[in-house]
Amino acid sequence: MEKICVVSGADRGLGLGLCQELLEKGWKVFAGQYIVEWEELSKLKEKYGEKLEIIPMDVSLVESLKKAFSMVKEKVDHVDILISNAGIYGGRGDLREGIDYKGARATYNVNALGPLRLVETFLPLMEVGWRRICFVSSEVGSISMAYRDRDFGYSISKTGLNMAIKIMFNDLHPLGYTFRSYHPGWVRSYMSGSKSSNGDLEPIESAIPAIKLFTEAREDEDRLVMMDYLSGEWPY
Repeated sequence: MEKICVVSGADRGLGLGLCQELLEKGWKVFAGQYIVEWEELSKLKEKYGEKLEIIPMDVSLVESLKKAFSMVKEKVDHVDILISNAGIYGGRGDLREGIDYKGARATYNVNALGPLRLVETFLPLMEVGWRRICFVSSEVGSISMAYRDRDFGYSISKTGLNMAIKIMFNDLHPLGYTFRSYHPGWVRSYMSGSKSSNGDLEPIESAIPAIKLFTEAREDEDRLVMMDYLSGEWPY
């Protein structure tokens, strides 16, 4: 049976790298596209043809996800892996200079509530197949490892995501679902709007170990863990 994956935030950066790795391994990929003008997914489509389906997707909007779900359901009868990757960086500032609360709310809506909407919407297509749900989280969401003294929005959003993952795990793991949570490292990403020149990794360098984690079985599926690109484990 054909292996099928849906990826949110697939336009560029890590999301694009995840799609590329899956396609190279023979998966059929539904790539959630937020920025229509970005051409990288179209270039992948030229190379992989019907193996790649590009679908409009805004995880901040329920209606957008419902339309994306309908498009996927028209093509396939199940989804093996659901990857929540879409994310933004906002809510900068500190207690003295002032905090960007509008940016913080938008970041929480995308990074914490967006994955919840994604899973809720696509769950009916995951009742058969692998039943694996994967999340791109971050070490900034770890309360015990927190060292920052500013930029509340992004950290709070990832802590909220980690709690959402835990509650979903409690609900769905007894039904046969498996979970993956991934800290991608310091990636030279596009979360601030343009590609950052700062970081330790190019997106594809983080995507390769991510897909290995997302597609391989674990001996301890009963334990929810957050793994990084070096196979290290991070506390929640």
